Amino acid sequence: MSRVLIIESSARQQDSVSRQLTQTFISQWKAAHPADEISVRDLAINPVPHLDANLLGGWMKPVEQRNDIENASLERSNQLTEELLAADVLVMAAPMYNFAIPSTLKAWLDHVLRAGVTFKYTPTGPQGLLTGKRAFVLTARGGIHAGGASDHQEPYLRQVMGFIGIHDVTFIHAEGMNLGGDFQEKGLNQANAKLSQVA
Repeated sequence: MSRVLIIESSARQQDSVSRQLTQTFISQWKAAHPADEISVRDLAINPVPHLDANLLGGWMKPVEQRNDIENASLERSNQLTEELLAADVLVMAAPMYNFAIPSTLKAWLDHVLRAGVTFKYTPTGPQGLLTGKRAFVLTARGGIHAGGASDHQEPYLRQVMGFIGIHDVTFIHAEGMNLGGDFQEKGLNQANAKLSQVA
C-alpha cells in the first residue's frame, strides 16, 4: 500500500480545471491501486500562512525562548512536513497565476523545505532527504507556455522537488484554457490522455 498526498491550490472551487484534473487522477489511481491511501490538503479552503518571523522563530529558537505564536507556527510546519514525509506519492494541482504557481502553494513549500528535515547541507552542497518518492504536477494554464520563457512553474517546481530529493516528477499540463474553442479542447484532451497513462 502506498500513501498519496494531494495538494490543491486553485482559488476556485467551481469550474477549476486543475481540480478537474485532480478528480480524474484520483479516480484512475483508485482503480489501479485500490489499496492505496489518498489524502487531500486544500490550500484554498485552509490556506497556510506565508513565511514570517513567527515561523522562523519556531524553527531557529531554543524551545525555552519561543513564544506561543512561534510554537504554534512550528507545530503547523511540523504537521505539513510530516504529511509530506509519510507520502510515497505527491500530487500538486497548480493553476498558473501570472506565469507562476499560486502563492498558497509557495507558502506550503516554504513550510516543508526544511534544513535537517527534508534536505541537509553537506560539504559538497545541499542534499535532498526525500529520495524514493514520486511526484505529479497537474497544471491548468490560460495560454500556451510549456517549454517557453513564460513558464515559471515547471522549472521552479522541478528544482524545488530535486532540492528535497524528489527527482521522479511528471508534469501534466492543460494549456490554452482561456484561448477557447479548439485550443481548450485540445489542451484538455492532451492532459487527460497523459493522465490515463499515469496510474
